[in-house]
Amino acid sequence: MLSLVRSRARTAALALSAVAALALGTTATSGAAAAPAPTPDPAPASASAKRGPTSVAYVEVNNNSMRNVGKYTLATGGDNVFDVAVIFAANINYDTGTKSAYLHFNENVQRVLDNADTEIRPLQEKGIKVVLSVLGNHQGAGFANFPSQKAASAFAKQLSDTVTKYGLDGIDFDDEYAEYGNNGTGQPNAGSFVHLVTALRANMPDKIISLYNIGPAASRLSYGGVDISSKFDYAWNPYYGTWQVPRIALPKSKLSPAAVEIGRTSQSTSAALARRTVGEGYGVYLTYNLDGSDRSADVSAFTRELYGSNAVYTP
Repeated sequence: MLSLVRSRARTAALALSAVAALALGTTATSGAAAAPAPTPDPAPASASAKRGPTSVAYVEVNNNSMRNVGKYTLATGGDNVFDVAVIFAANINYDTGTKSAYLHFNENVQRVLDNADTEIRPLQEKGIKVVLSVLGNHQGAGFANFPSQKAASAFAKQLSDTVTKYGLDGIDFDDEYAEYGNNGTGQPNAGSFVHLVTALRANMPDKIISLYNIGPAASRLSYGGVDISSKFDYAWNPYYGTWQVPRIALPKSKLSPAAVEIGRTSQSTSAALARRTVGEGYGVYLTYNLDGSDRSADVSAFTRELYGSNAVYTP
């Protein structure tokens, strides 16, 4: 399989419009399996004094360790900077023999899962939720083209079984790189994603389901009288360095109109987006590509606005 990383082209394309939107205060338009391990009990509410939006960190595990997410705390109070860590990414692949989609882990994602005791459990013990992102892999299989409710439900079971097996906290949907139509697969249809998310929520009623708000699936949230918007815990803007409110019927507390790429989005833009997040009452702040360097200056740029504190990096 191809080694996939998030495309940066759209970041540059939207940079100028993002700056203008911030200035005007407007919204832009739009292998071997590890032994099963239970998810640790969540930290008690009294364990954290942090107040403010939920901070999310995507980690490219082809290059970086999930442990990096737990290395940042607030100088004031000592709480975790990040509340949700996203493993980027597993894939939805296509078996041309059985003509069906299946969940695939490249060697780096598999390594993280197989080493959950050192890569995942330490974060959860700090109270950080760990979610697995899933995206297309150029093979024609995607969340929006399951040919039947049965096929969608079968893939949902693969997802929920993975969450159970590795003690994860949920699934993130990212409908990119599917290349619908490849290998004789169908084009997006109206019911596919609705069937998939409905089945997944039934399988894991108390886990996180999040939406990276991009691709055909993100615009197909209602079918046959069923609207799946409320089945998501979070939805976020996919364009780094910009402000864009996800078009999904969720309360502001579950939305991230701000999206930044750590180390690439300027600190001034990160700060402005965080300030706007708080000012307009949104409850989530999305970051991407946290690596193993000391990024405390980049992280502090938004934590000062979100939480009134600098961030501290502890190797």
